[in-house]
Amino acid sequence: MGEGNSLINLGDLSKPVTILVEKISDAIGIVYEPHQIKRIAKAEVEAAKIKALGQMELNELEQRALVRFVNEEAKKQINMEEIIKEAIPGINHDAKPKDVENDWISNFFEKSRLISDKEMQLLWANILSGEANKPGTFSKHTVNLMSSLDKNDAMLFKNLCSFAWALGPFIFELDAEIYNKNLINFGSLQHLDSIGLVKFNYISGYKLTLNSEKVLMKYHEKSLFIKFNKTENNKLIVGKVAFTQTGEELSSIVNADPNLDFFEYTISQLKKNNPNIEIIDEYIN
Repeated sequence: MGEGNSLINLGDLSKPVTILVEKISDAIGIVYEPHQIKRIAKAEVEAAKIKALGQMELNELEQRALVRFVNEEAKKQINMEEIIKEAIPGINHDAKPKDVENDWISNFFEKSRLISDKEMQLLWANILSGEANKPGTFSKHTVNLMSSLDKNDAMLFKNLCSFAWALGPFIFELDAEIYNKNLINFGSLQHLDSIGLVKFNYISGYKLTLNSEKVLMKYHEKSLFIKFNKTENNKLIVGKVAFTQTGEELSSIVNADPNLDFFEYTISQLKKNNPNIEIIDEYIN
């Protein structure tokens, strides 16, 4: 790779990815051009050149400030390029990056360019690819909230998402070992509520209204069949936690692993909490 070249060769990319990169360039400035700020290893050399050229005009304090500025901008550039690189494999061939708003892109990189942790960069990359695939998937509010999460918050939310069915999280007994050994408890749920990812209702919990006698609920690769004892207006108690809109959006990108014991645990809790269920069993197609 020649000096100053970017991480990515645009000629090797699919059309949707190329369009996204071009759109990013339009929104926040050219990203993949040789004259852009160099890698950190080269930034100090570049800064030294700038310092040498400006010795006659700049005092020592100003020179140090200039070196710091170049180094900081180089780090931000690296962070942005790493996020773009990680996002590329997740962009579908039928993605619609043209429809992503420039303001959304500008706000996204304004927030994500400070992120250097690799795991957190991957989450940001999933947001970028998800938005490119289906513009409007992630709101500006979600991007802004994501920027305030630290890694511990993100990992805790990922733990919670391992207990989420397609209908949302199913959190029944707060003292149950299946939750507690994954750090899901009263305190952690209060925290996730306070930062805007979930709604935690310890007293009355949450219920869904289903206007069908029979439903199929999905948990990762497994499905659950439920038949109620009446044909409509069936209430299904699903526990004490619900996603906020932001939490629901972010739940799609954390790649939570299924909990091997949770499927059977959910069946037992749904039976216990919903006497209107007539039949409940795993559905095997």
